[in-house]
Amino acid sequence: MDLRARKQQQAREQIVDAAHELFAERGFAQVTVTDIAERAGVGRTTFFRYFGDKREVVFAGEQELLEAIAAAPTGGAAPSSLPAALRQLRSLTEQVTPLIVGDPSRYAEHEELIAGNPELRDRADRKLQRIADAMEGVLVARGAAADIAVLAAQVAIACFRAAQRVAGPDPDALMPAVMRLADLLVTDG
Repeated sequence: MDLRARKQQQAREQIVDAAHELFAERGFAQVTVTDIAERAGVGRTTFFRYFGDKREVVFAGEQELLEAIAAAPTGGAAPSSLPAALRQLRSLTEQVTPLIVGDPSRYAEHEELIAGNPELRDRADRKLQRIADAMEGVLVARGAAADIAVLAAQVAIACFRAAQRVAGPDPDALMPAVMRLADLLVTDG
């Protein structure tokens, strides 16, 4: 990574850190883009270079996760059944786990922030659908039939949502819960 890219990454991280600090201190609705830019030590123009609005800061890692899913290898056997497709998505999920959880020290705060704000819950739902679309695309690229790919991706998202409820605010419990629930779908007995 060259110097310019490092500086851009640093500015982006400063904005994210500042936003999370402010959201924790004041609540999402009471924080403005100007507040975030000032706390981060950047101008509003710099903020908007990286984020369209303050909601996007809450979901700052989404694009990296979508890119990691899209970059999944497409070789191997085409999943010809729902259990086979789910096993492939389980494997893919294991590969991108760090991107799913994000910063473990902020996980509980992040989930509480989303739960307490209808506009963020809506955005989270749209994010999950984009993730489902990306997983569906991976399965289709691997040769899965469209109906199996769609169903497997939606079931995978349902597993994730259920795991969020099972794990509660514990980031260390989330992915093991996802894997246990996925295993219930693809194993006998």
